[in-house]
Amino acid sequence: MSQQQSADNVSIDDIPVDIANTQSGDVDPTDVPDEIESITRGLAGEHPPTNPLVVLKAARWWYIHGKGGTDPAFQWAIEWTRHLATNTPSDVERFDQFLEYLVTVGFADERHELR
Repeated sequence: MSQQQSADNVSIDDIPVDIANTQSGDVDPTDVPDEIESITRGLAGEHPPTNPLVVLKAARWWYIHGKGGTDPAFQWAIEWTRHLATNTPSDVERFDQFLEYLVTVGFADERHELR
């Protein structure tokens, strides 16, 4: 019923968590699981996800593998979840930082390619 997991590689919701690379701040786009990449790209797109649980799944991954609480992808996912939960406008500056971060990480060469 439970899977064998080593101490340095665990999974949550079938998304692997590489303990050795937690909060390293150095994210290689090839290391981002397909599901998290899809959610992240969706958050940058014209029609972002509307299920807060899906968005929080991506937030968790970016928190663990990115820069922790200061990771722009994590911060935007939390901001978008807040927007979904409260129906209040989201922070445009935080969204711009998120897009710039995705370019820096290597998801796209230019911000406009993400939209």
